[in-house]
Amino acid sequence: MKKMLALLLAVAMILSLAACKKAEEPSNSGSTNSGTTNTDKKTDTKTDTKTDNKTDNGGSTEEKTTITMWCIATESDSNHNAYVKAIEEVTAKYPNVDFQWEAIENETYKTKIAAAMAANETPDIFFTWSCAFLGDFVNQGKVYCLDDTLAKYSSELPESMLGNTTYGGKHYGVPTTMNIVALFANMDLLAQAGWDKVPENYDELIKCCDDLLAAGIIPFGCAGGETWCVTEYLEPIIQKTIGSAALNDIFVNGATYDNADVAKAVDTFQMMIDKGYFDPAGASLPNDDVKQNFIDGRTAFYQNGTWNCADFSKANDGAFLPKVKVTEFPVIDSSKSKLGQLIGGPSDTLAVSASSPNAALAAEFAAELGKAICHYGYLDGCGLPAWTPFYDTSSINPLTVAVSEICKNADSYVLFGDTAQSAVDKEPYLNAVAKVYGKELDGAGFIAELKKSIR
Repeated sequence: MKKMLALLLAVAMILSLAACKKAEEPSNSGSTNSGTTNTDKKTDTKTDTKTDNKTDNGGSTEEKTTITMWCIATESDSNHNAYVKAIEEVTAKYPNVDFQWEAIENETYKTKIAAAMAANETPDIFFTWSCAFLGDFVNQGKVYCLDDTLAKYSSELPESMLGNTTYGGKHYGVPTTMNIVALFANMDLLAQAGWDKVPENYDELIKCCDDLLAAGIIPFGCAGGETWCVTEYLEPIIQKTIGSAALNDIFVNGATYDNADVAKAVDTFQMMIDKGYFDPAGASLPNDDVKQNFIDGRTAFYQNGTWNCADFSKANDGAFLPKVKVTEFPVIDSSKSKLGQLIGGPSDTLAVSASSPNAALAAEFAAELGKAICHYGYLDGCGLPAWTPFYDTSSINPLTVAVSEICKNADSYVLFGDTAQSAVDKEPYLNAVAKVYGKELDGAGFIAELKKSIR
């Protein structure tokens, strides 16, 4: 398992089609792996992690140094447990640090961190997505360079995992885990429709959805209340229609959205909506509710990030895990795409504010924390490790093992569209995606709007 993971980590960035190619030019910046539609559901978790006065590396620590962090690991987030365990571990190593952290709901976080950057009121350490999202802040001179800090971890942190947070040849982020968009299936529900396997190609997927509807089962749930969840459906459909290279050219290399095959992919998505494959109630629901509907057996499929392996393996005290299989969305046009072309890659990252009064210490703390989050997150099933796992991995849940097999056979990765694209391009892109799900734009309308607003 460890040898396979080492190979996986070594090739992951090679296969990413230089998805963050323009990260070497920080003037091209912005974006996240989540959408922009605000929801009413917000969770702010503020924690003051204090330790007794002790000594650190032989020095007196009567007066502690306060280090602050913002992240998105709220109590409902799959990574919450990993963050809690990692923080407990790392604060024990730094008794001279008064560590205070705040977890903010995903959608709210994006607005809050951008506003804080503009006002120079950032925490010492902040969660970020890689590529253009972090690159925008780097370009503004807001992020502390981590070259000296990360050099100490070269034997544990493969250089291939740092490509998405490298700008102008310098490192600015501590990666934690990597994830892809995957298709999860409730095999109990598929069995009720006469299926004993996950559909292996597009025609089988359509037939399976028709059979599910005939059995009174809704095939898919998608959280229209959070636009990033809609992209987790639309982007794989586009990728499996036009291919990874063409999609990456649009997201990263400045190619136009005026592509007839993109319009075709959007129309495919809307055809699935029109046929009743998607739960209509999901149009206004947040992701937590849609995911729970999948766990509760109200929908047969759920397409989202592989960080969900953690929640699915623990749901209903483990009773849900045997029902679930994970795969990738099937190929639609085999002349342009193939299995193994995946949406995702290394993205979740910790970074340090350049304005931090204790930036060097914060950088050391962030590196240790990122490594620990990776450790506990991987064991929980929240993603594949960006750091080489020098520990027992025999307890990894079977869904995460299956994801590692998918990634081992990957042909290429294209990073999430709202992470790979610049801040200028991200907003009109997500607005158009939301309109597609709301049936305000068809394929022709989608490319026409983005051709006008982006290129």
